[in-house]
Amino acid sequence: MKLSDAKVKNSKPRNKPYKLTDGKGMYLLVTTKGSKLWRLDYSFNKKRNTHTLGTYPVVSLNDARTKRTKVKQLIEHGIDPNIHKKTIKIFGEENRFETIAREWHTSFSASWSEDHSNRILKRLEKDIFPWLGSSRADKISAPQLLAVMKKAEKRGALETAHRIRQNCGAIFRYAISTGRAGAEADVSIPLKGALPAVKPKHHASITDPKELSELLNVMDGYHGEITTRFALKLAPLLFSRPGELRKAEWSEFNFFIVYYFF
Repeated sequence: MKLSDAKVKNSKPRNKPYKLTDGKGMYLLVTTKGSKLWRLDYSFNKKRNTHTLGTYPVVSLNDARTKRTKVKQLIEHGIDPNIHKKTIKIFGEENRFETIAREWHTSFSASWSEDHSNRILKRLEKDIFPWLGSSRADKISAPQLLAVMKKAEKRGALETAHRIRQNCGAIFRYAISTGRAGAEADVSIPLKGALPAVKPKHHASITDPKELSELLNVMDGYHGEITTRFALKLAPLLFSRPGELRKAEWSEFNFFIVYYFF
């Protein structure tokens, strides 16, 4: 049964904390000292969590239900309400570009490498937030974003300028998908091609067979740390990046083949 104002008001402390449920995951937690705390249990990305809605009587029963509705709407838009609440508390109004950008970064960085996550956050803080962070995401214009991109281009960081457009585009689309901006808010789209293309840089490499042979002999003759020795033996067989080889897991190896070569 749903709660009533009288039931909430007349609830008394007991020897142990107890809950008075109102449905849809919301309940009033009554502590042993008599405090009355509104809570909402929810599931996000298949993980259960609890969101605080305030303290009675500062937050009335109707106020708590209104907050519950807003939290449910956030979840429907793919936003974790706890992350949303924490981000707003630190960075301010929920439609500010920086607030949305940091929420976007927190939401997606779990699937990124640590280096990639740190690189994007550093770019946001250095090249984007000082000029766009305090603006509403749905009020930023294409010329404003282009001006930020041009700042990076002028200091010789053309690739960074292109990354700024890509990152801002992802943030605008996140704002749109979470209901905080209209479909026209992604002003990164018309800026595609606004800057010169980045000229590809080729890494130095050995192309002479004789030099390659000398390198392989040097690698084969290494007698230092055993893990480094095995990595040097695997590298020319797998053609993997050093980081990929260093972080490889046992499940990725076929031990029959490894035994054959070693």
